[in-house]
Amino acid sequence: MPMPLRQSLRVGSYLMRQKLAGKKKFPLLVELEPLFACNLKCAGCGKIQQPHTILKQRMPVEQAIGAVEESGAPMVSIAGGEPLMHPQIDVIVAELIKRKKFVFLCTNALLLPKKLDKFKPSPYFAWVVHIDGLRERHDESVCKEGVFDEAVAAIKLAKSRGFKVNTNTTVFNTDTPQTVIDVLNYLNDDLGIDEMQISPAYAYEKAPDQEHFLGVEETRELFRKAFADGRRRKWRLNHTPLFLDFLEGKTDFGCTAWGIPSYSLLGWQKPCYLMSDGYVKTYKELIETTDWDSYGRGKDPRCANCMAHCGYEPSAVLATMGSLRETIRAARGNLSASPPLAGLAAAKGALRGSPAMPGTRALFPAASYAPHSSRKSRRFGSALIQVAPPGFAVARRLLRGGSPRRHLCRGSLS
Repeated sequence: MPMPLRQSLRVGSYLMRQKLAGKKKFPLLVELEPLFACNLKCAGCGKIQQPHTILKQRMPVEQAIGAVEESGAPMVSIAGGEPLMHPQIDVIVAELIKRKKFVFLCTNALLLPKKLDKFKPSPYFAWVVHIDGLRERHDESVCKEGVFDEAVAAIKLAKSRGFKVNTNTTVFNTDTPQTVIDVLNYLNDDLGIDEMQISPAYAYEKAPDQEHFLGVEETRELFRKAFADGRRRKWRLNHTPLFLDFLEGKTDFGCTAWGIPSYSLLGWQKPCYLMSDGYVKTYKELIETTDWDSYGRGKDPRCANCMAHCGYEPSAVLATMGSLRETIRAARGNLSASPPLAGLAAAKGALRGSPAMPGTRALFPAASYAPHSSRKSRRFGSALIQVAPPGFAVARRLLRGGSPRRHLCRGSLS
């Protein structure tokens, strides 16, 4: 799936700066929750089960912006609760865009038509509408009839006004390969969604419905069948190829929970958006006081069946950036859909006929990445959300074994 050039350049440059600065842990995206209140009561959600005193609270604009700036992340996903219930959500978005953060506003879209005039289309902004299936399945998931039709109408309205509209689809064990195929075909072909995100549901401890979460093997089988026959390449999925490989069971990763930290009314959440082992006031405290090595499958029983994007997409991105082979693979989608990235095609061409790729070097430290195939396993970098390399000048310099620093210091990527 092609990532917009502006976003690709900025995020790729950000990742390189972290490496050049010697940082071992850094955020790619912050999950910002400026409220917990919601206008729906989805059975699989564990975010709205808060005391009424907290559900009534709304995060001040200054607090939200301050947390994002402290983290330094180039991207922000605003969730909740329902963010459009926040009276100053448009101000939060505008202030983040002013700081050239890429903002993804997650919503069930029920309030979108009423609030749309408060927002302006921007290359730094996208709506992310939650769609868990076609009409019957989605309405069942959100426990209210008619929501699917309202969401579809809101999507069409936003797109008619020039906004970028993405979707997020959560998969449960009541799904089949065909239900996944049906909803992605509809979003991709009929609605013309810009980018689609898909992820297995996580078993929130406070979620009312505890019976319909997928296990690891169930997840792998479901996605292997759904992605078969070339469908995976057809859909505009907003994921790295390696994360989609991970969902199919073709490769495996450790969890990189620090890659997408979560900040809410309660503070920075330990260790991730999905688990609540306490809260701290600052991002620095989150990084320094969390025992990151104690989380992940095989380490914490709560992580046993987790394959959620917030823990494993960061792993996939770092692995992609740590391997020139995977970087080129991730860029192919951009090359086929984005003429401005033609320079990367030339960089890819320079690799042909040189399997060993002498003179190149990885930008990220090695970590376990084990493809599940008949070929001998290779070890690539660690892993993070679709990121293409930052451009031909940098790619060419990397191919020659040089440093990207000179190209990263040539002014802003505004």
